[in-house]
Amino acid sequence: MVSRAMDWLRQALRDLEHARRSLELGDYEWACFAAQQAAEKAVKALYQKIGIEVWGHSVSRMLKHLPKEHRPSEELIDKAKELDRHYIPARYPNFHPEGAPMDYYTKRDAERAVKYAEEIIRFCRNKIV
Repeated sequence: MVSRAMDWLRQALRDLEHARRSLELGDYEWACFAAQQAAEKAVKALYQKIGIEVWGHSVSRMLKHLPKEHRPSEELIDKAKELDRHYIPARYPNFHPEGAPMDYYTKRDAERAVKYAEEIIRFCRNKIV
């Protein structure tokens, strides 16, 4: 099987840049979602690198189930759990009792999401390259 780890990692970095731009523009819900996507793709890059197929969108679950020698700290897994919470609510109004996702996301949410994605990407990148 040909490893696509670098393809996944490159796209993770691109998604992270999208998250940063969305944060700058004040599109906080999109910054949070793009940060989640960036972290997800970085973790999938790591799985590709070690030759294991993985499915799903939960960054925390994927990190938690990495082989022991590749598994991060519980603190990083907890940060991934916060990113996981942005996968659906950041995009769909029917997740919220009323209003649109943009009504529920703040600059602080987006800053934290981008920071956590950066940390997860750094962790994965260090194991890939």
